[in-house]
Order: sequence, then structure tokens, then C-alpha cells
Amino acid sequence: MPVMASQTPAAGSPVALVTGASRGLGRALATALAVREWHLVLSARDPDRLAAVAGELSRRTQVTAVAGDVADPRHRQGLAAAVAHAGRLDLLVNNASELGPSPLPPLTAHPLDVLQRVYAVNTLAPLGLLQLLFGTLRSGGGRVLNVSSDAAVEPYAGWGGYGSSKAALDHLSAVLAVELPELRVYAVDPGDMRTDLHQAAFPGEDIRDRPEPSTVVPALLRLVEGDLPSGRYRAADLAAAAAAL
Repeated sequence: MPVMASQTPAAGSPVALVTGASRGLGRALATALAVREWHLVLSARDPDRLAAVAGELSRRTQVTAVAGDVADPRHRQGLAAAVAHAGRLDLLVNNASELGPSPLPPLTAHPLDVLQRVYAVNTLAPLGLLQLLFGTLRSGGGRVLNVSSDAAVEPYAGWGGYGSSKAALDHLSAVLAVELPELRVYAVDPGDMRTDLHQAAFPGEDIRDRPEPSTVVPALLRLVEGDLPSGRYRAADLAAAAAAL
């Protein structure tokens, strides 16, 4: 069931649905949108973590928190119902991701049932959400932000499962941009970050040298608020372009 937390935003506030919003990049981006008084619909698997984030952000804006697994069609229907209740959708952020086994195995040893789960979360769930929501997005000329990875384009040993699922997401994004020209559809590589997922990819290693997810948010906001065309972007390139202005 959705959990409503409220601080009513200004009338006509834009609405964003952010998956994987209880930690890492999803939480950081949701926080930035809350500061801008977006109405937020937030999704994550851990109900306690999600409720804590919703409670924090509700001091700034209206938040609807719907805990569940994006790979579950029933959860996606629940998110669509929350969006319908909000009355509009301006931004869909497909950030929820599944790494797979830790430590990362070579493809020759990757359990196929786990690989199916990786694709279900990283590739099929974003498309499933868009299939439910593209009409609402299209009515307002909305945007889709699909969080990708450099592993989608670079052949890193051990990253074949996760990387190929993100490569598929990249291609889905590109085709959707052609099929839905009234929307802006972005795939974005945020780069290495100090997140739970990145730590799981490197168990036992010290990843404190990686940047915090909040440092990536200004680059993502260029896609959310700017006029860049649909396409695949690297957060590092967006940040460099902004610094050169």
C-alpha cells in the first residue's frame, strides 16, 4: 500500500517517479527534486529505508512512497496507481538496479536464474513501467531517465551480466526515443560512485575514494531541467560541459 507523506507543494508542481529511491543515486536525486518542490512518487524494496527517506523529504514536498520490487508487475501497477492519483507525470527515473552475484563471476559461471533476475530488474522493469506510464508522460511532454553504466559499453571481466543488461537498456532507450519523439528519453552513465551496489561489486575493498552520489546529481539535473535531446550521456561529460560555460 502507498504511504503518503505530505508537505503540499505549490499548485502545478511537476511529478517525478524515482525507483531505487531509498539509497545511493536515487535518494540523492530525489532529495534534489524535493528541494525544487517536485511531487515525488518513490519506490524501493526496503520498506523501512523507504519510509525514512519519505519522512525526511516530506518536510519539503509531497511524497508518496510505494515499497516493492520493480520486477513485480503488481508493484509496477501500484506505482502507476500512485502516479494516477498525483494527476500527472513529468519525469520517470529508472534507477533501481540489480548487480547479480558478489563477487562478480565470469559469464561462463554466471547462474542463469540470477541473470534472469538481473535482466528483470535492469531491463524489463524500466520498459514495463514505461508501457504503463507513457501516455501520462506523453500528455505533458515528459522525460525518461534510465540509469546505465560504463559496463554497458566497456567489456570488463566479471561484469558481463550486469553490463549486458544495461547495454540492452541503452538500446531500448534509443529505440524509445525514436518511437516516442514527443518525449525526451535519456540513458545516463553516472560513473563510479560510493554506493552499496559498487561495494558489492568489490567486496572487501575500500571504495572511499569514489565520489558520493550527490556529486553526480548536478549533471543529472541538466537532463531533467535542460533542453538536451534524447540520447546517451555520461555524467562526467555533462559536468565538464557545464564547467566550460
